Amino acid sequence: MTSPSSSAQAARERVAERLRALRAEAGITGGELAARCGWTHSKSSRIENARTPPSPDDIRRWCAACDASGQARDIVAESLNAESQYVEWRRRVRTGMRQLQDSYLSLYRSTGFFRVYSPTLVPGLLQTEGYARAVLSANARVLEVPNDADAAARARVDRSRIIHERGHRFVFLVEEAVLRYQLGDHDGMAAQLGHLLTAGALPAVSLGVIPDATPARTLWPQEIFHVYDDTLVSIETLTARVTVTQPSEIALYLRAFEELRSMAVYGAEARALVVRAIEALR
Repeated sequence: MTSPSSSAQAARERVAERLRALRAEAGITGGELAARCGWTHSKSSRIENARTPPSPDDIRRWCAACDASGQARDIVAESLNAESQYVEWRRRVRTGMRQLQDSYLSLYRSTGFFRVYSPTLVPGLLQTEGYARAVLSANARVLEVPNDADAAARARVDRSRIIHERGHRFVFLVEEAVLRYQLGDHDGMAAQLGHLLTAGALPAVSLGVIPDATPARTLWPQEIFHVYDDTLVSIETLTARVTVTQPSEIALYLRAFEELRSMAVYGAEARALVVRAIEALR
């Protein structure tokens, strides 16, 4: 599998490769290009190696230095698209996390088939208000943004009502460890696990648990990712939400999801693991 920022990084690297190719075709060194552009050699190196994203002005200067000004417009557009794939959580939640919860409603309503994999947390669509409050409060503290976890948790639960609406199907996969990572207080975690038993019995919901004791796993635990129909994948990291839209990369996530899905247990076996986790809280 690719890393959480793979799609965005791959897009950056394609821009860097185009600029590197222009310099090579022009027959000039990195130092010569830097001198023509009016910056340091190290900056040229960082841009060529996709460590620093070039600004539109950087790209225009680079192309002019390589006698390829006609390509600047296309490369600028490609670079801006690459950078748009990174969406910083801190910028999006600087006024609180409630608005972030509501921002997903349109996507949820337009999606018929949800696939969600999580190795660390109960998926958002299955969270209780208490569990969501603990998760969102921790996020606010780490990201140093306004802590409106109470309102955000209520909004998260409100948007989760979609699992009861007709026209949607859901497959949730979690690692067994998710059932034992206690977030919030003892009673809140017990309520969350109980809710998994209830939600997992809904007709439109399939809840799979990948047991810790799975022998000879064929795929290691991945990052949290969501697949919306077959057209979009989102990966959530601590600092960003990365959106994958490239068909080839979506296909990779779908293949990984199916492999993870094949290792999970369902129905009575999944419920038994949840019940065991509840009993361990006593």
